[in-house]
Amino acid sequence: MWIDLDGLANLRDVGGLPTTDGGKIIPGRLLRSDNLQDLTADDVELLLGFGLSDIVDLRSDYEIDQEGPTPFTGHDRVRTHAHSMFREWRPGIGEDKPDVRPEAVPAEALPWVDLEPAVDIDNEVAAIYFTYLVDRPDSVVGALRDIARAPGAVLVHCAAGKDRTGTIVAMALTLAGVGRDAVVADYAASSERVEPTIRRLLASPTYAENLEGRPLSSHLSQPASMMAFLDHLDSYGGVERVLGMIGWTGEDTDQIRAKLRD
Repeated sequence: MWIDLDGLANLRDVGGLPTTDGGKIIPGRLLRSDNLQDLTADDVELLLGFGLSDIVDLRSDYEIDQEGPTPFTGHDRVRTHAHSMFREWRPGIGEDKPDVRPEAVPAEALPWVDLEPAVDIDNEVAAIYFTYLVDRPDSVVGALRDIARAPGAVLVHCAAGKDRTGTIVAMALTLAGVGRDAVVADYAASSERVEPTIRRLLASPTYAENLEGRPLSSHLSQPASMMAFLDHLDSYGGVERVLGMIGWTGEDTDQIRAKLRD
């Protein structure tokens, strides 16, 4: 369900998606969006009216530093959890922070994919998605646990709300029992709002240089990319089994199913 706010272009509630056993994801439990920098006071009140208790921010440290605080930073009713999907440089004891971050910006990346994909998958976008699990298993598990444990509505976002957000939300929905076709359709829905989403990012110096001159078609959420990602997970036994290799537990699965379904 799309939710129209002045300060967001790609906000929706995944509630209502069907599960394979005849159930549905409960509305008002899991929201997904692009970045929150432009939220108005009215937008904030509307999100609080949804019962928002937690935000899962999947942007890199660099993006968060460059963009500055959101209206929910330090909010007394909403907790923000930062889980970068990229390897980040962090200083050791006695080391100074460098002036230049290590994230390179490949021409096709939005934004800050700092390494070549860690796996060989025919679909290059799917390879990047799987690389999140290789490079930042802590962030993947942490983000999913924050979704599962949020006492109220949880909002997952990155910059555009389609790639990093799409990957985490797809795994959360799969763990909750949503069928493959519905998971892929939810991922692909971001293409409906790609023009205003990219327009928002082009207005920010953080993203503008990376985006200028790229065709709008390069930003579409292609169903084949998510299908290839999930197929690759299936080759290792599926979403839950792969997550189990990086610390996810059966209790975690029970929690996320209860959060999204009960």
